[in-house]
Order: sequence, then structure tokens, then C-alpha cells
Amino acid sequence: MHAPPRGLFYAIYYTALAVFAIPGEVFQICIRSLNGYRLGVNLIAIVILSQGKCGLSKCITRYLLSMAVTDLLVIITAVLLNRVPGIYFPGSFLSITPVCSLSITLIYAARDCSVWLTVSFTFDRFVAICCQELKTKYCTERTAAVVIGTVCVLGCLVNIPWYFLHEPTYIIDNVPWNCKLKDLRYSSPPWAAFQWIDRILTPCLPFFLVLFLNALTVRYILAASRARKRLRVQSNGQKQNDLEMESRRKSIVLLFTISSCFILLWMAYVVQFFIERFQPNYKIKGFSDPKFIFLEAANMLQMLSCCTNTFIYAVTQRKFREQCKYF
Repeated sequence: MHAPPRGLFYAIYYTALAVFAIPGEVFQICIRSLNGYRLGVNLIAIVILSQGKCGLSKCITRYLLSMAVTDLLVIITAVLLNRVPGIYFPGSFLSITPVCSLSITLIYAARDCSVWLTVSFTFDRFVAICCQELKTKYCTERTAAVVIGTVCVLGCLVNIPWYFLHEPTYIIDNVPWNCKLKDLRYSSPPWAAFQWIDRILTPCLPFFLVLFLNALTVRYILAASRARKRLRVQSNGQKQNDLEMESRRKSIVLLFTISSCFILLWMAYVVQFFIERFQPNYKIKGFSDPKFIFLEAANMLQMLSCCTNTFIYAVTQRKFREQCKYF
């Protein structure tokens, strides 16, 4: 997480992202969210899912709600408390090194929780579709609560080292300002290993797990659909429309959409890490430097993913769309 950029394009993008996810009424949501006020996409998802009117099981609702909350936390920590103040209010108390370090730590924690909750939900759907014997034991509200709590706790704990990995850019009147990564991240094996593990855990391993689970789920759906089609032909003597098969085809489209969106929006972030590894001595010369532009683009895409997960999982539900009309 590098220093916030300067420029009209970045100012417009991050402001729009914050407004899209967290509108001005955020502090009034508890009182006015159900009385016709316009809410951000993540807040809409949180309010609708918390009402339980989408026709979804309590297990699925818990996952979707937790994903919407963690996505909102990413936007708050990374955009509202980091990018926007850095662009519009440089030199504020948020730029003091201890505050800046804490902010970056919270960003990484919220990010990891968001990504791994996506993986957890993907695994839950895999079990529900492909493992009928395990479904009744695993796909429950209680299990979902335990998984969500475990992911969030671990997501916070594993990112604590980020607080100690930064140092001030400069000191004025004994006050440390801004944050930059310490050079020991390259010279110290433990810190270098920590950064490698960080990228492996988020998002390299989630990449593999989402793709692997979705591939298994799609294969199961296709095999089950072919078997069902043969049975229908044998019993009826002709092919007929099968509502269940149509539903399965929609599931395949949803799974591919999930995988494609996740990979596309996080791929640049993965590439960014390898660029830094193989060019550790490269110094960014300014906001127009190609490397800076690529790094910022990676961050922008990563943050954008926090406004798409809820749509991918929930907006495809008809009852969810019906509830959206009230906002």
C-alpha cells in the first residue's frame, strides 16, 4: 500500500468509489435506511440481507452478509480513511506514522477477511452441490458462524506484523509523518518470508481454491445434468424442458462469473508483487512513472472488487432485486 496518488483522475475515481459504496447517509443508516434514503451498494446489501427477505437459507445469508460487511470495511479503511484523505487532505493527522501504520494494517486485515470469506462461501456451495452426505452437517447456520468468526480472527492476527513493517518518510518537530516500507523487507529473511506468505495467502492460494472448487462443482453439475437428461429421455421418450437443469446452467454461469471477476480484479495485484521482488532497487520517480501507474491500477482494481462481490452473489437473486426497488 503506497502513498495516495495526486491527480484529477485518481481524485474522481476514489471519490466515486467511496460515494458508490459509502454515501453521505452512512452515519444515519441505523435510523433512516428503511425510509427512502439512497444507500451505497454494500450498505444496501447489508440492510436487505439482514432482513432475511431474499428467500435464501440462513447459512447462505450469513456468508453473503459477512462478505458485504468486510467489503464495506475495505472501502472504509482503504478509500475513506486512506486514499481520499491523502488526495484532499495531505498532512492531516491520518498521515502521522503510527496512525498510518495502523490504517494500513486494518486495510490488509479487511482485505484478507473479504477474500477468504469468498473462498469459504465457494467451499460451502461446493459442499451443498457435490457432497450430499456432508451437506446436512456442514451447510448450517452454526457452521457458517464458526467459519466466519475463524476467518475474521485469523485475518486480523496474521496482519499484525504490517504495523511494524513501516517507518516514517520524514520527521518534523519530532513528529513522524507518512509511511514507507522498511528496507529490511528485502534484507531480513523473516520479513521477506512474511511478504511472500502474505501474497501466497492473499490472493494466490484463494485463486487456486476458487478455480479448483468451481471446476469440481461445474464438472459435477454437467455430469448430473447429462444423467438427468438421459433419464428424462428414457422415461418420456423425448427431450423436455427441465427446470432443474436450467437452474444448474445458471449456477455454472454464476460460478464462472465469480472466478473470472475475482481473477481479473486481483491479477494485477499478484503481478505487482513479483515486479517489486525482481526490481527491489527501482525508485519511483513520480506519479507519472509507469511503475507507479501500474501499482495504483492494481490497488484500484483490488478495491473495485469490493463493490462487485455482493452483486455477483446476491443481485442474481430475484427476491434481492425486488428488495432493491425500495432503495
